[in-house]
Amino acid sequence: MIDTRKSVLICLGVSFLLLSGCLPNSFLITPVSTDRGLEEKVLQRDSWLAFDKIAVVDIDGLIVSGRAPTLFGEGDNPVSRLLEQLDKARKDDRVKAVLVRINSPGGAVTASGLMYDEIRYFRDKSGKPVVAVMMDVAASGGYYVACACDEIVAQPTTVTGSIGVIMQTFDASGTLQKIGLASDAITSGPHKDSGSPLRQMRPQERELFQQIVDDMYEKFVAVVVKGRPRLDEARVRSLADGRVYTAGQALECGLIDRIATLRETVDVLKQRVGADKVQLVTYRKRYEHAPNFYAGPVPAAPGAPGSAQFHLTVPFPPAAGTPQFLYLWAPGL
Repeated sequence: MIDTRKSVLICLGVSFLLLSGCLPNSFLITPVSTDRGLEEKVLQRDSWLAFDKIAVVDIDGLIVSGRAPTLFGEGDNPVSRLLEQLDKARKDDRVKAVLVRINSPGGAVTASGLMYDEIRYFRDKSGKPVVAVMMDVAASGGYYVACACDEIVAQPTTVTGSIGVIMQTFDASGTLQKIGLASDAITSGPHKDSGSPLRQMRPQERELFQQIVDDMYEKFVAVVVKGRPRLDEARVRSLADGRVYTAGQALECGLIDRIATLRETVDVLKQRVGADKVQLVTYRKRYEHAPNFYAGPVPAAPGAPGSAQFHLTVPFPPAAGTPQFLYLWAPGL
């Protein structure tokens, strides 16, 4: 049901623009569906007789467990959208395999873990092969998620790795002193305001945060060891110092399985599932355009329910004064 007050304001605004001559004197009104569920879109069809499908599922941008902020509204929750796509692929018997296309520098620790768990769950429940296809960047949390797949494939120019954890905060106490301000927090315990940017971090606090980072790092190492059975734990630890790798370096040290284009990956996957002719499909919200299999995730088109005319993603710095634990490669953070 349309909000009456909002409708009145919109009508008044349009009337004002019409009277001021800022708008044309006619409009085309197109009815749109309020159904915001995912629709299957065919990206490529080997033949009109192709019955089997390979689904392309995207993990794009920063990995967060919440609606990704945009300048004019809120985007999708990346974790929720991934699960919605995987569920649709799992329930379709014609989908024989899934390509998880990753283009992400990583993000929040919990969100990365949730995506990893959902891909593992999909594999266990469906029995369908899942191949991670890395694009420009699949680092830190992006690589963490890739480890949930049966196979990891990179493009020749992919950057990956950055296995590790970061907690980024800052110290503004020096600036505050220069302008005559000081922090004066009243807390219930000595560590309640740990990580505050309004004062210098105490050694005991740094030790506590380091313990948390180390614990999360151990989880990351365990995920890589499980996902890369050819690498033992000692080898993984030697690689997991936070650095990024080119595709060639990652292949040489065993962090990925192959370097291949998207077309080559699809051809190999067709052979794996025993399908000569397939439809390459993806799942989009209504009005999202997907002309071919290079099309990444895009926001709902202008005019679609809940969409905005512009879709500008707001950068993802830690909220002011709020330390965050991240599987993220962000040198400029």
